[in-house]
Amino acid sequence: MAVIPRILVFAGSARSGAFSGRTADVAQKELAMQGAEVTRISLGDYPLPIMDEDLEKEKGLPENAIKLGRQIAAHDGLLIATPEYNGSIPPLLKNAIDWVSRIRREGSRTFRPLAGKPVGLCSSSGGKFAGIRCINHLRAVLVRCQMEVITPECSVSEAGEAFAEDGQFRDARLHQSMERLCRTLIETSRMLSARIEA
Repeated sequence: MAVIPRILVFAGSARSGAFSGRTADVAQKELAMQGAEVTRISLGDYPLPIMDEDLEKEKGLPENAIKLGRQIAAHDGLLIATPEYNGSIPPLLKNAIDWVSRIRREGSRTFRPLAGKPVGLCSSSGGKFAGIRCINHLRAVLVRCQMEVITPECSVSEAGEAFAEDGQFRDARLHQSMERLCRTLIETSRMLSARIEA
């Protein structure tokens, strides 16, 4: 019997009504429709100080970084929907990645939540470029964290007009792009499943 993959979905912005949040909504529904078990979280529920090695030496890793790391470890794959800030990764998302990437051990065991974890990427913006500069930067960062970044991606341009009243994409090609991304993420997550129950 095939493993039902567990996918963790979150947006790179915690702002109410953010395009990235609406894109994550579409992804969440599509993943569930394709048979994944989906967990949706908000990075706003894991507040973290700015990454600071002096702070880490003094106080250790923040508890919310460890909690987020455990959430990631308990899933077979991730889907991140990111906005673009000044042509790059939003600080909320980058800071969360930086902190979780610092986790090396939990108790006596090696614990690296990001390493080897499949991840699919979406981006969105109100303009024509659809956050593609950000998604390229994010891909490079996650590869550096030894994550398995899948090739298909979904980038939403002119996002103010991209969503229908039911929350789905208006454009059929965009919907096909999301379908392909989710299908590949599910297949890769099933193949590479190494989740650690939280």
